[in-house]
Amino acid sequence: MEHITITTSSKKEQYEQLYNQLKYILENESDQIARMATICAAIYEAFHFYWIGFYRVVGNELVVGPYIGTLGCLRIKKGKGVCGSCWEKGQTIIVPDVEQFPGHIACSSESKSEIVVPVFKNNSIIAVLDIDSTEYNTFDEQDKLGLEKIVELV
Repeated sequence: MEHITITTSSKKEQYEQLYNQLKYILENESDQIARMATICAAIYEAFHFYWIGFYRVVGNELVVGPYIGTLGCLRIKKGKGVCGSCWEKGQTIIVPDVEQFPGHIACSSESKSEIVVPVFKNNSIIAVLDIDSTEYNTFDEQDKLGLEKIVELV
């Protein structure tokens, strides 16, 4: 069993270490769900965010799973909430205060800030990675860049 070990304090370097460790761990894994689950667990081990999960594109909805955290919304329509907006726009969305995001879907009142990253395969979005924090203003450009690289491993 592998463990994620982050040995630096710079957020940029933390993401680089995490990416390299995940690349090694996932090297021989072909199952997409197993890859997603491992990515969630590794991000949790490294950063201890409140909620970390994937919403997979299934037909005309996003369907939850795999994830780590409290219960998530089961299905999200395109353009709805932060996840549906990320899917619709095809770009990462950083939300410093979820209460200020028009149409935010509150799966948990504990969530204060959020980042959602699209996962592409063959130029189509197949999922989004959703991460919530219990603190305001948690996510920044370093998170965006680091997570966008990590989701390439899906």
